[in-house]
Amino acid sequence: MSEEINRLRSVRHAFGEFRRRIRSRRKQLGGHVVRLVGEERVETWKDKLMARREDFRGFVHQYIDPESWYYPYLRGAAKYSLFLLLFLIGYVFVLQTNFLYLTGAMPTVEDIRNPKLNQASEIYSLDGQMIAKFYAENRTPIEYKNIPKHLIQALVATEDARFYDHGGIDPRAIGRAVFSFGRDGGGSTITQQLAKNLFKTRRRTRDGVLNRIPFVRKVIYKSKEWLMAMTLERNFTKEEILTYYFNTVDFGQNSFGLKTAARTFFNKSPDSLNVQEGAVLVGLQKATTSYNPLRNPKNSLTRRNVVIGQMAKYKFLTKTQADSISELPLKTDYTPENPYAGPASYLKNAVVEFVTEWGDRNGYNLYTDGLKIHTTIDSRMQKYAEDAVKERMKKLQKTFNNHWRDRNPWADENGEELPGFIDSVARRTERYKGLVKRFQLYPDSVEYYMKVKKQRMKVFDWEGARWTNMTPYDSISYYKKFLQAGMVAMDPHTGYIRAWVGGLDYDYFKYDHVKQGKRQPGSTFKPFVYATAIDDTAFNMTPCDRIRDQPFRKPYRENGEEKVWEPKNSGGGFTYSNMTLRRALARSVNSITAQLTDMVGPDRVAEYAHKLGITSKLAAVPSIGLGSSDVSLYELVSAYCSFVNEGQYTKPMIVQRIEDRNGTEIESFKQERRPAISPESAYLMLYMLQGGLQERGGTSQNLWSFDLFKHNHQMGGKTGTTSNNSDGWFVGVSDKLVVGAWVGGDDRSIHFRSTDMGEGAKTALPLVGGFLEKVYADPRFRDLQGPFPKATVDIQKQYQDCASDYDEYEGDGSESTDSTAGSEGGTDSLFVPPPVVVPDPADTSNRPRP
Repeated sequence: MSEEINRLRSVRHAFGEFRRRIRSRRKQLGGHVVRLVGEERVETWKDKLMARREDFRGFVHQYIDPESWYYPYLRGAAKYSLFLLLFLIGYVFVLQTNFLYLTGAMPTVEDIRNPKLNQASEIYSLDGQMIAKFYAENRTPIEYKNIPKHLIQALVATEDARFYDHGGIDPRAIGRAVFSFGRDGGGSTITQQLAKNLFKTRRRTRDGVLNRIPFVRKVIYKSKEWLMAMTLERNFTKEEILTYYFNTVDFGQNSFGLKTAARTFFNKSPDSLNVQEGAVLVGLQKATTSYNPLRNPKNSLTRRNVVIGQMAKYKFLTKTQADSISELPLKTDYTPENPYAGPASYLKNAVVEFVTEWGDRNGYNLYTDGLKIHTTIDSRMQKYAEDAVKERMKKLQKTFNNHWRDRNPWADENGEELPGFIDSVARRTERYKGLVKRFQLYPDSVEYYMKVKKQRMKVFDWEGARWTNMTPYDSISYYKKFLQAGMVAMDPHTGYIRAWVGGLDYDYFKYDHVKQGKRQPGSTFKPFVYATAIDDTAFNMTPCDRIRDQPFRKPYRENGEEKVWEPKNSGGGFTYSNMTLRRALARSVNSITAQLTDMVGPDRVAEYAHKLGITSKLAAVPSIGLGSSDVSLYELVSAYCSFVNEGQYTKPMIVQRIEDRNGTEIESFKQERRPAISPESAYLMLYMLQGGLQERGGTSQNLWSFDLFKHNHQMGGKTGTTSNNSDGWFVGVSDKLVVGAWVGGDDRSIHFRSTDMGEGAKTALPLVGGFLEKVYADPRFRDLQGPFPKATVDIQKQYQDCASDYDEYEGDGSESTDSTAGSEGGTDSLFVPPPVVVPDPADTSNRPRP
């Protein structure tokens, strides 16, 4: 007891000391004022203040006897009320201004009057189909007229029964919450909850100095919600507040707003929700996890029935209706949204990259501003492309598996398995790096978790995704055995990308083989060599000009070492025939391409490739013409478009225009064009590319096996195959569409062992053929078929009827490899050559005339 008394005395002494200091400070302040304005003026002010004080006392004393017993109590109450009023004014000032950073930022009045919802941006195809949504909060706004009446009634009955009677704060609800210690519900009104959802008050509060104190933090954010609730009530009608509420509230499962929640949980539009479904959504407002109908159906059912009971309590439902509805089972139809689900999954990454860069320059956010992004993709063609890749790659994978049987496909040039391949791949994974960091002193644990401990996982399979138990090493080995693919279709005149398939399945293979992946293009690079020779006025060659198919030897220096490059044709021999450029390109003859590259110069070839649309860095080496530098399928196809577009390079477009959340156009993107080669050279290159289908032994003749050539349709194309058949390529060109495909393993060491199976004509070309077959069978794309148009300029160079008897040896070993290294590889041709005969240089009896 004595300790308590001493403690009280200490507190009293401290309070007295505090009062003495205040008086002392007040005297010092008074002295400063006197010195500043003069004693006479201060006395005048004091007299006036005392006069006003006496006037006020006289007014009060007319009604209250100062000699009464209760007068001191009234005087004390008035004094403390004044102090409380001044404190409240100061407190509100501190909240509104975040004075000295004490309470954290608060929205301005203008922010409250014009609230901005985080809204999902939508991506649309060329034909008007929505193909994706991107968001920080998955939300699509809804208007008041589309909100079911029973849903509003359920919300009011459960969350704020006096919603239509108060001005943002409900004193009765606050009093009930205080005296019941929260057992009878909270004191927050719908308007306060809107303020919390709309302006993230509890996040903003964290910035203040005082918010480090737990109880004080709660007082501050509650105070902010009250202030904002009153401001909202002054600026909006009750209907507008309810609309904002249903558009902002979080229903869980990454669904924000009523429209998204109705689709996520019930696969319905809001106006189709029945009473019990609406009650489930309202019930989620108490706790989105505890009452989630997917995770906790029993809790959700109980909470739903509580909401229905509240509706009956406030006469929105009869007791009979409420009892009947409460007996119904809980039913959901979970339909989650995934931005990358559906068509064009790989393209979406490119769209995100493009819009993000544009938004950074123009002050827009893809994830919050509700943009409407109109792309160049045609959803119908996209589906045909995805179906074609799936069908053809499924068959090709079976062939690949049978080809290797029980052996692993990562092998060297001799077909021998590469030792330690999976180990090297595993060490590059984030899982392995994380385990090494975690078990720095226990390497055996890394081996255990990578090679011994199996995990339950869902894996890709062409017959359908399946669950299995695998170790991480097993998983890496499993996935490395899959062949990968990419395909892209482009309108050569507009640059519009019409279809984009970056891989087998985005859920399992995130790497995009259209734009992200770069590999050696093999013989698909050869047209750039021929375009250089034809367009460059220093050479001014024609499709009828001839070069002898003969050995080529090129000394060069690499890292200070003298070397010799000697590319070979596929059969290992040469015909020694003078072959036209058109036929040489059609048959993909390495020796002639190597000679032509040497003639025009590797630097000039690289320059022309860049002019035509290749953007990757190219090494100007003797083998450049055989595709020794890595490029992407995206840039390769865009470069081929220049041949169709009269020599004009048109930058590929994936986004046509962007609108704001109200549908008002923000920006429309124009085609970017520049001249690459002359119209005459472009026309001649189209004629050259048609040779792949028309010339005897042309490597693109497999395209004839597809039903593509109705309505006098014409096409050209070029195949490509790289060393060890690691990469198969094909680019097909027509007047209205250029389509390219790539097929290969994740790593260059994964490949077919024989060119007969691994060449581009057998791997990549069927993807393009299968896709175009589906497109051309659709009557909606009838306008894509037809012949190449006639030249719009006078063609001065000879290009037709240039074959002669010089070709007598052309069937003898002329079909060449598309290998970038010049070793024996794929012919990319359906023509089967006779046994190779290498003429004796001393025997001139059968040598073709020069």
